[in-house]
Amino acid sequence: MTAQQSTPRSPEGPTTSPAPARGLAPSARSQQAEGAVRVSVEQHRQDVEALLGPVLARRGAERVALDEALDRVLASDLLAPSDLPAFRSSQMDGYAVRAADVAGAAGGAPVVLPVVAEIPAGPGGPVALTPGTAARIMTGAVVPEGSDAVVPVEDTDAERFGTHATAARGAVGTDVGVLAPRGPGEFVRDVGSDVRAGDLVLAAGTLLGPQHLAAAASCGVATLDVRARVRVAVVSTGTEVVEPGAGAEVGQVYDANLHGLAAAARRAGAEVVLTGRTGDEPRELAALLARAAEASDLVLTSGGVSQGAYEVVKDTLGDDVAFRSVAMQPGGPQGFGTHHGTPVLTFPGNPVSAQVSFAVFARDALERAAGRPRRAGERRVVTSAIDSPPAKTQMLRGRLGADGTVDVVGGAGSHLVATMAAADALIEVPAGVAHVEAGASVRVVRL
Repeated sequence: MTAQQSTPRSPEGPTTSPAPARGLAPSARSQQAEGAVRVSVEQHRQDVEALLGPVLARRGAERVALDEALDRVLASDLLAPSDLPAFRSSQMDGYAVRAADVAGAAGGAPVVLPVVAEIPAGPGGPVALTPGTAARIMTGAVVPEGSDAVVPVEDTDAERFGTHATAARGAVGTDVGVLAPRGPGEFVRDVGSDVRAGDLVLAAGTLLGPQHLAAAASCGVATLDVRARVRVAVVSTGTEVVEPGAGAEVGQVYDANLHGLAAAARRAGAEVVLTGRTGDEPRELAALLARAAEASDLVLTSGGVSQGAYEVVKDTLGDDVAFRSVAMQPGGPQGFGTHHGTPVLTFPGNPVSAQVSFAVFARDALERAAGRPRRAGERRVVTSAIDSPPAKTQMLRGRLGADGTVDVVGGAGSHLVATMAAADALIEVPAGVAHVEAGASVRVVRL
């Protein structure tokens, strides 16, 4: 749902006892009446945690291919299945030699050795290198038996190195002058010098990035055990909302919540298994919610939870979900419960309210279930004064500065989508605080 409504929905202000919405059963009317009682942000957060905790705690592990493991959390330690490297290899393009043969090499007095072999990177092992000879070798190639050092091509007088089968000095069948000494082991990667079989490569709990997947691939590992993702369904409601890209008539607005909440869930480590949009008809929504509950571990809805005459989520879920007013601005109208045995969180329809609601009440639980590190709040110095309704916790959009400050972006309105796009944090002004001076320390949570 977005800010401009074509149906008579009420704004997110203080709630009063509403008249029963159409079609509500007596139990639903009772829950709706209870919604007139405002609860604190912390109380609602605890209630949501209690609802989600048992379900999200049951998430186990699943095995996925490396290409599917990016940004997943490793479920168990990855131990090296074998030594890496598995053979002695060259660190440089150059010449494999015996260190004793080039001990006296110098720029003005090179040690001249016949080049008896060329060793490219690839399968197979070369013949042993006899004393007093050199083999032209490429980076990553197998160092021959009898050789204990590699002289980089830069430390030789080879005339041309980057061509095959050439008669130039330094090629097979010619000599090469070594201009610097090399000790045993120099520029040679020994077996197991990276990791030994059984060594810890990646620890359980690692949020897998490209470097971690590269390390696993280097060890020959094709699959990883990762934390199973929470399956989330996102349902957007409202006759007035239409898909972005479609034509919007007067009285219609583009649906920010279906895409925004789905993206937020994915960012939190969840798998979005179903998205859908309905109008203000309870039967239509009921059918969609039944599919969503069957397919997912958690259903998120937007819109239809305030005090207007066409609150379709209340009309449909009134027997299953407790609707209440939370002392938070924006994002006051909230609901939580289960539908067909699946937890449901109902958020307001205004786009900023929906995003703030997700960040405050759902994100931590999803990230924890995914094994992701907790986003702890931090203290920042606010650059401008803030006036806040003392009866509510205000969650303002903010932009973090490099100097430990935070700027307020836009105002308190829940329809200010552009300011949400410009923000990278939420500024929390707790209930009971009516004014914050510029230069004061405030708590912020990164988006």
